[in-house]
Amino acid sequence: MSNDGLVQAITAEVQRRLKDPATGGPKRSWHSEDARLPHRQRAAVQQPAPQGPDQPPPSSKQLAQFIDHTLLRPEATDEQLRKVCAEARQYKFKTVCVNSCNVRLVAQELSGSSVLPIAVVGFPLGAQNPDAKAYETRQAIRDGAQEIDMVINIGALKSTRYSEVLEDICAVVQAAAPAPVKVILETSQLTEEEKVIACALSKAAGAAFVKTSTGFDKAGATVEDITLMRRVVGPDLGVKASGGVRSKADVEAMVRAGATRVGASSSVTIVTGGTASGSY
Repeated sequence: MSNDGLVQAITAEVQRRLKDPATGGPKRSWHSEDARLPHRQRAAVQQPAPQGPDQPPPSSKQLAQFIDHTLLRPEATDEQLRKVCAEARQYKFKTVCVNSCNVRLVAQELSGSSVLPIAVVGFPLGAQNPDAKAYETRQAIRDGAQEIDMVINIGALKSTRYSEVLEDICAVVQAAAPAPVKVILETSQLTEEEKVIACALSKAAGAAFVKTSTGFDKAGATVEDITLMRRVVGPDLGVKASGGVRSKADVEAMVRAGATRVGASSSVTIVTGGTASGSY
């Protein structure tokens, strides 16, 4: 089956499972009395439009608005977190992305600026149950997160337990609403078919973005994966490249392939030119 046919088949099955057999209408929420599947989140995300291969590369100022300035190392100190926030304010990055336990400090440091605080959820393995991810999401939102990056249940996806994958994403999307959610696929662990299915499920669940990687696995973002993800989700969702993006040339290549957001810890080097060996 072609990728396009696979997307259609998965989407049709997801839609079927979201219908209540008794009424033909939407099922009640997976974990909430609020029955929304918040597809409207997508329209609220302010992001650059995908750029085609024939368009000129973005300027350094424009590049900054693609970047989630990232510090996810478990040993990150308060001083390092404050430094990352100061850099984000100086260079006007789109966001600062940190572990959920650090988002309260980051939100305080970014208060009054245009830079948004992001928390990761179920990070970096994605192997928690949906209730645990939803709880972490709600706490992160209370602590000031304005976007959520969640890791997909990779084992369930590879075991073809697609309803569990859908439930997992829906739980976080609903807990975060109206804040947008990015779904981290960990593409280096997936076959092409699994990447297509994961993108289709993320779209059906109301996520705002699909995202390549945690940055903690054996490989990160590739142009090929960004191209595939963009083709699967179409223009409706954002696509975030993360993991191994360390130079301006890397970012430009990802943007040309269809990325609308890039996660990087070498963000300052990216917008000032040169290369770096930074990691999350």
